[in-house]
Amino acid sequence: MIAMKPIEVDGHTVLGIEVALPKTTLLVITTEKGYIMCGALDVGLLNERLREREIIAARAEGVRSLEQLMDAPLTMVTHTAEEHGIRAGMTGREALLKMI
Repeated sequence: MIAMKPIEVDGHTVLGIEVALPKTTLLVITTEKGYIMCGALDVGLLNERLREREIIAARAEGVRSLEQLMDAPLTMVTHTAEEHGIRAGMTGREALLKMI
């Protein structure tokens, strides 16, 4: 099952997406500029093979809900995300605000 819902972040609306798969759930919160995602996000692939796309994205690990994804510290970010002031260790919410 796929569920999408609007999420309010400091007066801005972003889109939360949950994809229920066997034995796991993919979690993504996206803005028009970038996104944060659960541990399934391959930041290395985005940084290396897809670098020319300049994707603004970050990963948080061990999250089980969209709420946890917003509150969790980021473990990896793309090079382009770093150029926008997004760093590992900041919360997903803080990163989303830099993607708006």
